[in-house]
Formats: sequence, structure tokens, C-alpha cells
Amino acid sequence: MSSSTALLTDQYELTMLASALRDGTAHRQCAFEVFTRRLPHGRRYGVTGGTGRVLEAIENFRFGEDELAQLADNRVVDERTLEWLRDYRFSGQVDGYPEGELFFPGSPLLTVRGSFAEAVVLETVVLSILNHDSAIAGAAARMVSAANGRRIIEMGSRRTHEESAVSAARVAYLAGFTATSNLEAGRRYGIPTAGTAAHAFTLLHDSERKAFESQVAALGTGTTLLVDTYDITKGIELAVEVAGPELGAVRIDSGDVGVLARQAREQLDRLGATSTRIVVSGDLDEYAIAALRAEPVDGYGVGTSLVTGSGAPTAEMVYKLVEVEDRPVAKRSSHKESRGGRKAAVRRHKETGTAVEEVVFHPDSPPELGPHDRHLQVPLIRDGQRVDGLPTLEDDRQRLRHALVTLPWEGLKLSQGEQAIPTTFRQP
Repeated sequence: MSSSTALLTDQYELTMLASALRDGTAHRQCAFEVFTRRLPHGRRYGVTGGTGRVLEAIENFRFGEDELAQLADNRVVDERTLEWLRDYRFSGQVDGYPEGELFFPGSPLLTVRGSFAEAVVLETVVLSILNHDSAIAGAAARMVSAANGRRIIEMGSRRTHEESAVSAARVAYLAGFTATSNLEAGRRYGIPTAGTAAHAFTLLHDSERKAFESQVAALGTGTTLLVDTYDITKGIELAVEVAGPELGAVRIDSGDVGVLARQAREQLDRLGATSTRIVVSGDLDEYAIAALRAEPVDGYGVGTSLVTGSGAPTAEMVYKLVEVEDRPVAKRSSHKESRGGRKAAVRRHKETGTAVEEVVFHPDSPPELGPHDRHLQVPLIRDGQRVDGLPTLEDDRQRLRHALVTLPWEGLKLSQGEQAIPTTFRQP
């Protein structure tokens, strides 16, 4: 993160900072908590995404001379606040759910402890990351479940902001997507990349045959040929003629892809290309993927619905002050109530491994643990430094895969319903 991203801080945060520095309350020790009051309509679970990016953002959160000049020139804050920001380094503590962990309404996803001044300026950058990445992760997990083990490729870069595209590809991989077409995500995070030609490549050439010949010459017979630019039946025939029965895959990007996939499978088998895979794309979401489960589809390419959270582009998380100098504080506004005091959480499981309850409690008053219960929050930052040995993206990917298996079977349904497991709040 460059220093300029410090200006992701909202002006109202700096207004509070300046006022607190003036009246002497800025250095009171506080705890802020990230949670959501509700899941997106009809969703039964949420997926924590973006924790790793939040830690990087906090570590590198700086106000450089350019940012300070911007604030001074526009008289956003006074000189005292500018001097405080010049030396800003977060020195507090952060605990939270690791990436890939499931969450529910009221789950304490992130707890930030430090002085009011240090913690309050992080609100916007923390929420912008967690709200976006968790929304995409939740949608992606539903799509992966619907795909039922078939390959699924993220290809939504053209449907969102350029930086959002990279982070969306990252959490799609976290959720179980096989690969991404976004090369920057591949470079930055080591995610497998994949992709094939678009219709423009076919239209560029004098004939579909010449386009296929060019692609096979460049990439080999294992490539994926897009066969529906003109007539799909003729396209498949040409694809096998050019690449031979060892053709890697054909892609269908339009029409009734279920019907077309069946026809394509029959035609490929008749032509001897029995190992050639069929990949479908074109406005797919989790419902369309589930509807194709019985069709001879080997893989899916998903774009717009993924990077927009499949109708839920935010996880609706909030960042609320819950404790001041060890004293619980809480908002009482109608329909926006919060619960005071720091919190931690335990997930209870049956002996079979099925999750049955999430218990939220004050860290000083933990519940008695059963043999299959599991603490959810883990230490993330201590004294401003990231904790050693935190899980990798691959570790988090496996965590989510396991967590989804622990849900009751009703919790994986795509239909509208209650949250997969209940949340119980214990007062200290």
C-alpha cells in the first residue's frame, strides 16, 4: 500500500481525531469491533475475506508529505492534528476471524484495540476491504458449492474497478475457484491463471478455421477454443478438425448453455474427442450453475455476478466503539443497536463435526469448552506488528473448505432461509 491510501480515511474520522486531540480524550484506550447486524437477504452464512489485506493496510498506513499538504491546503484539520498524523504508526492490538472462517450476525470479525486516535482513523480502510472482500467471498463460496467439484474460473475483471478486480480474484480463489483470468492477481498472490480467446479473435481472421489454426499453433492442442461465434455445430466440427481429438476444451459463451452443452458433448464424442472438456460462460451465477449440475459441463467461467457479490455487493459490516478504558459502551439508536464490551467467539460442534451454535462472549468470561468446540478469533497484530506464523492463502482456502463441510445440510441451500447456525450472546 502506498502512503496515499491513508486518505481513504473519511473526513469525519479526522474531525473526531482533531476534536479528541484538543479535549484530551484521544489517548483513552479503546476497543473497536467489526461485525454485521444481518446477512444479505436469504443468505445462510457469510465468509470472512480480506483479513490479510487489512493487516497489510494497517502495517503500512502512513500520512506522507503529499497527504499532509492536501489536508493543510484544504484546512481539513489543524496544525496539532497534522503533526500527530505525520508520526502515525499503529501500535495497538488486533484480533479477528482468519480468512475463510464463516461468520454470522453479531460475530466479532475484528477487534482493534489501541488509543482512540490510533484506532478511529482506520475505520474506512478496514471496512472498505472487509465489506468488499467478504461480499465477494460469500458469493464465490455459494458458486463453488453449486459447481459441486467442477472447475470454476474467475473472469470478472472487466466488470469492476481495476483494483477491485485483483482483490475479487484473490477471494474467489480463497473460496475455491480454480483459477483467474486476472494476471495481476496471479503475479501478486500466486493464484493460477487461465483464459482463452474472445470472439474478437475469431472475427479478426478471414475465417473461423484460420482463427482456430492460429490459436492452436501458438498454444498447442490443449487450448480452449471458443466455438459459438457463428454456428456452434460447425464451430465444434472445425475445432476438432484443426486440433484433432486431443483438443483440450471448447467454450460456449451464449444461448441456452445447458442444451448446447448436451449437443456439444454428443457431437464431440461422435468426432472421437471424448476427452475434450466443455466450458460454459456468459452471465452465470450460483443459481445458473446449480441448474447446470446435471448437464455434461466440465467447467464454468464466472464474471459479473461474482465481482458484484451476486446481488450483495457489500457485507454490511460496521466498525463500532465497544469499550473505553475497560468500560463497555454501546449505541442505542433504534434498529442500529450495538452490544458493549469486547467480544470473542466459540463455535460448538457435534461429535460428528456438524456446527450447532456460535457463542459470543466477553474474553474475561469464556464459556466452558466442549471437546469439539473451537475458538474463532486469533491474534493478528501485537504492538503494531503482524503476528508471526499467520496462515497463508492456501491455508485459508482449506479452512473454508472444511468450514463449509461442518454446516448442517440446510445451511448450504441456495434458497432463502435462516442463518445456518444460531448465535448466542453471553453477558459477562
